Amino acid sequence: MNYTHKNNGTCSSRVDFSIVDGKLHNVKFVGGCDGNTKAVAKLLEGMDAERAVEILKGNQCGFRGTSCADQLAIGVENALKKEKAENLQK
Repeated sequence: MNYTHKNNGTCSSRVDFSIVDGKLHNVKFVGGCDGNTKAVAKLLEGMDAERAVEILKGNQCGFRGTSCADQLAIGVENALKKEKAENLQK
């Protein structure tokens, strides 16, 4: 399933990603530090989505209280909750 998370408090405005069989794919940030966000996306390709949340959640960029990676973790966490809720309804 494909998802978009609107980022808050970061230079990147949003992050798009897919979750297939519990694995992250096609992570793409819009805006932000181009080299860093591309590197994060490459490192996460095929990673277990829950593990990615564990690693990334709470990472901060300076004094912002969040980061592009943290925003991705929030988006993935929300997507996993949505998928779980949908599976329970089936």
